[in-house]
Amino acid sequence: MTVAVHGLPPLVREGLEVFVVPPRLKGPRSHVVASVSDGPRGQLVSLSGVGGIEGADALRGRYLLARECDLPDDVALHDAEALLGREVEDERLGFLGTIGEVMVGPANDVWVIEGPFGEVLVPVVDEVVSEVPDNGPIAVRTPSGLVDGGGDQ
Repeated sequence: MTVAVHGLPPLVREGLEVFVVPPRLKGPRSHVVASVSDGPRGQLVSLSGVGGIEGADALRGRYLLARECDLPDDVALHDAEALLGREVEDERLGFLGTIGEVMVGPANDVWVIEGPFGEVLVPVVDEVVSEVPDNGPIAVRTPSGLVDGGGDQ
């Protein structure tokens, strides 16, 4: 069973090469994900080279890391630690404020932004947030009526 960390969505997928951290003294240090099934408490994952309960038990409490280049393109949209404190600008309204919290929801995340319009809850969906640049403000397109005092201008 794998559980995502740091507020990230489940990112394990079939064919993904993962590295066990901390590594075992003997044995393989990387595995390929053979199968994945989603469950209520995480993902049930089968890894190449891990057979039976003893092999799986040896991995208990360890992390599975993947290469950054193997992660989905939109992973930055869900990295709460990297998002906190980032400035957000709306294409119509200008500076909205800074991200103070990332709420993880079943359908999408929501950024809690504190700024000149008070607290603004911005849904992290393609229509509102298209990308997160490595630095500088994050550009968004908030729907009409989402921001108090930010009606159609």
